[in-house]
Amino acid sequence: MDANKKGPEILKYFPPVSTDQWEAQITKDLKGADYEKKLVWNTAEGFKVRPYYRSEDIQNLPYLNIAPNEFPFMRGAKNDNTWLIRQDIVVTDPKSANEEALEILNKGVDSLGFVVNLPPANTAFFSVLLHAIDLQAAEVNFTGQAAAQLPRLFMEWAGAMHADVSRITFDIDPLGELTRKGAFMESGLEALRSVLAENVKNTDGVAQTLAVHGDIIHNSGSTLVQELACALGMAVEYLEWLTDKGISIDKAARSMRFVFAIGSNYFMEMAKLRAARTLWAHVLKAYGMDESLQLPMVIHGVTSDWNKSVYDPYVNMLRTTTESMAGVLGGVHSFTVLPFDHIFRTPTTFSTRIARNQQLILKEECYFDKVADPAAGSYYVENLTESIMENAWRQFLILQEQGGYLNAFTEGKIQEVIKTAAQKRDMNLALRRENLLGTNQFPNFGEIIEEGYGPEIFYPERSIASEAFAEPLTPYRGAMAFEALRYKTDQHTKRNNHRPLAFMLPIGNMAMRKARAQFSCNFFACGGFDVVDHNGFKTIGEGVQAAKAAKADIVVLCSSDEEYATLAPEAANLLKNHALLVVAGYPAAIIDALKAKGIEHFIHVRSNLLESLSIFQHLTGIQ
Repeated sequence: MDANKKGPEILKYFPPVSTDQWEAQITKDLKGADYEKKLVWNTAEGFKVRPYYRSEDIQNLPYLNIAPNEFPFMRGAKNDNTWLIRQDIVVTDPKSANEEALEILNKGVDSLGFVVNLPPANTAFFSVLLHAIDLQAAEVNFTGQAAAQLPRLFMEWAGAMHADVSRITFDIDPLGELTRKGAFMESGLEALRSVLAENVKNTDGVAQTLAVHGDIIHNSGSTLVQELACALGMAVEYLEWLTDKGISIDKAARSMRFVFAIGSNYFMEMAKLRAARTLWAHVLKAYGMDESLQLPMVIHGVTSDWNKSVYDPYVNMLRTTTESMAGVLGGVHSFTVLPFDHIFRTPTTFSTRIARNQQLILKEECYFDKVADPAAGSYYVENLTESIMENAWRQFLILQEQGGYLNAFTEGKIQEVIKTAAQKRDMNLALRRENLLGTNQFPNFGEIIEEGYGPEIFYPERSIASEAFAEPLTPYRGAMAFEALRYKTDQHTKRNNHRPLAFMLPIGNMAMRKARAQFSCNFFACGGFDVVDHNGFKTIGEGVQAAKAAKADIVVLCSSDEEYATLAPEAANLLKNHALLVVAGYPAAIIDALKAKGIEHFIHVRSNLLESLSIFQHLTGIQ
């Protein structure tokens, strides 16, 4: 072929392939297997994802010709993709917090989050906290338990100092407080609405006064569609409260900032943010706000807590990298990468530096800030966005039919659907249909936690107000149950100087024994058991002798289903009263015969990992 031929001429060597031709080839390659079961992904969000998409799949989507910064803002809020790198500082002392803020501003941060949990006594607090910080150069966010008490004092200080407040935000979120604690901080709903309205009225010129925290929903185990629907529900509740107090829909909408957690489902999270902006624009239009007057939804993204782990914690850095990429490419206004160790200790200088630098690399070396909505036109992402919008809107309308977010939460309806989703996710982890690297799959075999962590690290910590009138949601981590189980093994070893040993006995069919030994090593290592693998034994007697010499507590027989008929009973007979026999696999044709001979334990890909490891802990004396 002449390399100088024009493009159209070259195309004749690559004739188009129709969808029917693709489908015919796929059906042929499946060799009779079920297309839906093998290739179609049934998402937790309630819709199906096909194995591939083509240009014809986006022809009827309504937003393809919308430019960035145009209603309904699916393509983003700007003509580029700039975002702010945020880092939060817990304020225990305003002077030390100021010193830390000045230090990190010189290291690339351009959005500060001050977490204030105790209300200040007077305006001098701000003079110390904000000393030498250029309020035009950096965004400043006030969050924490005292956020609602800060606006009045701050505006007094700002007026006296003639300070620029256009990049100031307050994280006031009474519905988030209700969601976390089951009650409001203010006594009485009417008083709460009045306080909220006063804060919005008295903070003219600030960027945003209210926060809508979808991240609470996410970290309680929800699907991303539920997170989006609940966030829209909370925002609409605020619109109603504020407009009832005489605040215009325009001012009410501009006063809000949305906070979404970004998980590791890369393309789905990207699509979630695109869907969120679009749906919010249509909500405001339904409230009578003209398209030309609308500003895009302001989104602050934060890395998920739900998928983070205490064991093998450096994997958290891989997770936050993926999450920050998804958030940035989805078009956030600002983003926080939480340090990889924040779930189990006060972050170190190293971990906060890494968290900050992850975003700096995306901006300064990967140039993620240069192109608005890089996913635009992707057959896959465009269809994901449309599916998320449809399903989130459907769930949002159900919330509205239930009387709105406040009423649905008070009656426990929101908690019910999120608990159902969380239980399904937990079961998927236990069955390893969903993987947490280093936790329920491919653990770090030699890792031991010897520190005396309290139960709050491994069990969900509920925060219920004494005056609670609704059941709060309980944020937790998916890894917690596995970590609690493995930590129990570590603590048992620390007390008894003996870590239970699972010894692999590979024999027979080379391919099967190798695969099943690797599977079994991973299986038991997830529970903190020591594991010993072997290339293979010629006889059961040789393997049993080696297992006894190693003082094995568990012997895992690894072979093919056909060979288990003779090998498993022989191993059971030789191991009697010496070690627990476990068969790797589930030889369905002979399972009853093996059980009749006293062989009780089988591990396989359908095993409930969490339940099985708990049983083996009990059988090996771990209490």
